[in-house]
Amino acid sequence: MAPARALDDRVALVTGGGKGIGAAIALRLATDGARVAVLGRDRASLEGIAREIDGMVLVADVADPVAVDRELLRMREAMGDVSILVCNAGVADSAPLMGTTDEMWERAMAVNATSAFRLARTIVPGMVKTGWGRVINVASNAGLTGYAYTSAYCASKHAMVGLTRALAIELARTGVTVNAVCPGFVDTDMAATAIARIASKTRRTPEQARSALEELNPQKRLVTAGEVAHVVGMLCSDEARGINGQAITIDGGQVMR
Repeated sequence: MAPARALDDRVALVTGGGKGIGAAIALRLATDGARVAVLGRDRASLEGIAREIDGMVLVADVADPVAVDRELLRMREAMGDVSILVCNAGVADSAPLMGTTDEMWERAMAVNATSAFRLARTIVPGMVKTGWGRVINVASNAGLTGYAYTSAYCASKHAMVGLTRALAIELARTGVTVNAVCPGFVDTDMAATAIARIASKTRRTPEQARSALEELNPQKRLVTAGEVAHVVGMLCSDEARGINGQAITIDGGQVMR
């Protein structure tokens, strides 16, 4: 008989689970024994991860509550109630203040913050009923500090951290913990997009643009998606039940400066 794993019998939902940080988290949770569903807009990338982890694919834009509710119903019928919710889906547009449109602002808030609120409102009652649950919001160190040209992004990530802290206090005696992980720049497709944008706007080479991001981290590197997934996996363990309402930075010490 195979030894029990930390998350055996747990059901996890990871939004934005088809690539980057979300995919790494889905793989980590599955390795630890959870049955995992990945939700996002890109069916092909979601199916690729689902094949690796024998997981379930949910196709929806997290900013579309009707589509999300439809997919959550399918998930519940197939897998049961969610006991681990990882809100990872996010957008990261950048522009100067005067170039930040209402649409950019509203999209950032809808995807990065409102979707996490709606998912928690739907899923947490089931966690409370069973007396065990983990809600982990993948925010950013931009939720703890500020960056120029990213007002909508920073505001939405600050909202995510605030939501985390409020729910943690509200749910503290229920067996449900709520935490945020706050990475710096992570070596993913999103970082590659940022690097290309920096290079085009500043006339630097892609190598110079990447180096500029690496310089923000005192360790002079980009964080890996696996490092973020490691922290998420730790927070899901029973031994982490005393960690609640925290915004854990994974940025080599950048926000301490």
